[in-house]
Amino acid sequence: MHLDDVDGTPVDTTVVDAASVNQIVQQAAAIGQRLWIRPADTSAS
Repeated sequence: MHLDDVDGTPVDTTVVDAASVNQIVQQAAAIGQRLWIRPADTSAS
């Protein structure tokens, strides 16, 4: 989840596999973007 730089509210959500997390974190760190990383909800409906 990308967070707003001013108030920290969620701006958008991206669901990725574990292998992609490192790349996303590196890209965000390079531009100073804040992320909230949490496991996806895997419960069955």
